[in-house]
Amino acid sequence: MKYVSWNVNGLRACLKKGFMESFQAIDADIFCLQEIKMEQGQAELDLTGYHEYWHSADKKGYSGTAVFSKNEPMNVTYGIGIDKHDHEGRVITLEFDGFFFVNAYVPNSQRELLRLDYRMEWEDDFRAYLVGLDQKKPVLLCGDLNVAHAEIDIRNHKSNHMSAGFTDKEREKMTALLAAGFCDTFRTLYPTKEGAYTWWSMMPHIRERNVGWRIDYFIVSKRIMPKVTEAFILSDVYGSDHCPVGIDISL
Repeated sequence: MKYVSWNVNGLRACLKKGFMESFQAIDADIFCLQEIKMEQGQAELDLTGYHEYWHSADKKGYSGTAVFSKNEPMNVTYGIGIDKHDHEGRVITLEFDGFFFVNAYVPNSQRELLRLDYRMEWEDDFRAYLVGLDQKKPVLLCGDLNVAHAEIDIRNHKSNHMSAGFTDKEREKMTALLAAGFCDTFRTLYPTKEGAYTWWSMMPHIRERNVGWRIDYFIVSKRIMPKVTEAFILSDVYGSDHCPVGIDISL
């Protein structure tokens, strides 16, 4: 099975930049989107063969997630069951017979870290949510988690220390998540691979110089990590300031 995640930074804009061609070429069994910035039905997509699930933010044109799955899940839930976190369309959970599949768009701490305190609350509550799922079935989490976990995951780690997405507190929360029984699939398979980034600033020539951050992930329960046969970053796919990431897994 191939599972793919992509922060499209506005699906309607991405559709004008070749989204459907990339979607069809990738041909994932589950294809997850973050930062869709729209509601279902606001754009035409050919999703023949897929079941579609949308979670839009209350605020128009902001945040939001979507999941397109070839197999129909047993159950689908939206949010994590905590009201203060569930108005921005950030989480969709699909339950299948043998596992939970979670698509997430983690809040950004923003400039001058204005939202860092809220982000810390989110991290603790979201980790508790994932651990609760993991007690029932293995979990596959994907999405834009808005943190470069280690220095290897960011091109300029010294100059970006304490920038949003690379604060000590945010990195510590990722460490805590992994310590709670989860694996970063890409780093497990490629622990020393450098230059593996998933997001680049929109400033001129930044992406062609590969001055990036790895902030998009597939995280899985440790007990199913042996079933992950590949983790990949599709850095040659354009249309957003992020690129798609994915895994091949035998479940």
